[in-house]
Amino acid sequence: MQSVASTSPPIRIVALESDPLWFTGLRTVLAPQSDFELISASLTELSLLRDFDLVLLRNHPGCSLFEVMETVKATCPDLRILVTGSGMVDEAILNAISAGAKGYIDAAAGAAELVQAIRVVSQDSVWAPRRVLCAFVERASSPEGFAHRGERFLLTDQEKQMLKMLMAGLSNREISAPLGMEVRAVRSQIGKLMRKVGVQNRVALSIHAVTHSLV
Repeated sequence: MQSVASTSPPIRIVALESDPLWFTGLRTVLAPQSDFELISASLTELSLLRDFDLVLLRNHPGCSLFEVMETVKATCPDLRILVTGSGMVDEAILNAISAGAKGYIDAAAGAAELVQAIRVVSQDSVWAPRRVLCAFVERASSPEGFAHRGERFLLTDQEKQMLKMLMAGLSNREISAPLGMEVRAVRSQIGKLMRKVGVQNRVALSIHAVTHSLV
């Protein structure tokens, strides 16, 4: 696989709680990508890291996946989570995305697919099997999919702009500059929008905005 020549900032990846053998294999697979930076870190070390783009989180026996995800989101709210593992059923993948993961890739996937998944997730988009994404959209669009489906919301011009950029897959940092807001203010505002609509993550908020013509 050839590396990707790019003048854009590197994609900085944390392999969380990785065993040495898995990390060695991962480093070998990703080595040809000149714009990838990969490190291994424990959950306790995560709070010491700065300016990383995404975390690769393995789901394996003995791993409390959702507890780890909750800790990651609490420690580094803007850090994107890409779950990897073997044999996760569709419902578990759906639950992981609903809980804030940006995607799932099977451990048996090829190198090219893993690289593509990392690039997609680093751009704040979602990576998952097509059947899972279809199920997610169907669930989000169903009558019982949202707590406040019947309500109509009056959005400010700023909220509409924010939703449009969110639907385009922009990160909090990319949203903040055009709106003249701090990143933490964007994060707080998006959180308020999610609570208002009755969803738990950005993907569901974007789907709701589309299906209900909020913008």
